[in-house]
Amino acid sequence: MKQYKLVNNLVGWVTFVIAAITYCMTIEPTASFWDCPEFITTGYKLEVGHPPGAPFFMLTANLFSQFTSDPGQVARMVNTMSALMSAACILFLFWSITHLVKKLVCPDDNEMTLGKLITIMGSGLVGALAYTWSDTFWFSAVEGEVYAYSSLFTAVVFWLILKWESVANEPHSDRWLILIAYLTGLSIGVHLLNLLCIPAIVLVYYYKKEPQCQPERQPACLSRLDGAGGCCALWHRTGRSESGRMV
Repeated sequence: MKQYKLVNNLVGWVTFVIAAITYCMTIEPTASFWDCPEFITTGYKLEVGHPPGAPFFMLTANLFSQFTSDPGQVARMVNTMSALMSAACILFLFWSITHLVKKLVCPDDNEMTLGKLITIMGSGLVGALAYTWSDTFWFSAVEGEVYAYSSLFTAVVFWLILKWESVANEPHSDRWLILIAYLTGLSIGVHLLNLLCIPAIVLVYYYKKEPQCQPERQPACLSRLDGAGGCCALWHRTGRSESGRMV
């Protein structure tokens, strides 16, 4: 088990380095279109951005802007921040994938073999690098926008609930839930994307505390969840006009 943790951590950091090199080599040298110039300027001068605001993003952007004395390089520093945040997101994505694949391939730590280890690490590596080089994520990873930072918060919070699940029966395991609540609140100062993790967190908590209600044991429960998700998606699609406002 110790060897698995060592390999998991090592390969995870390898994916971080690959993602960081990719993004830092392809960052925007200056401000991009749309909100990027605003976020870079408000972060550099600590001013107020458009509602609902992104105060924590601006504080972090201001920190990175301190690494240069040339105002013309401020945009590059903020873009570098997004690149490093995105690489860290890939790191936690890798660890989340390996955690889930391990539950499928080798739930018992004593049954770990070289073949299973390669399967788990390969799955995490392929999944993380596929996301690294995906068009949408790569696009937001190299510019001074809030999405890279928010994606990091989302990846960390989801990884933390998986971390809690693995130690839920141990003393003081609820400290991970407190950390999740803290990071979720902190992420609101960047973007509201992280709130999408709450339903997944609730389901992981519920099924861990109520194992008799697992979907494979209660098909009707899974059907209700699918139905509720479908209704929410239908409401979202039909409840908005072309202008984006509620009808």
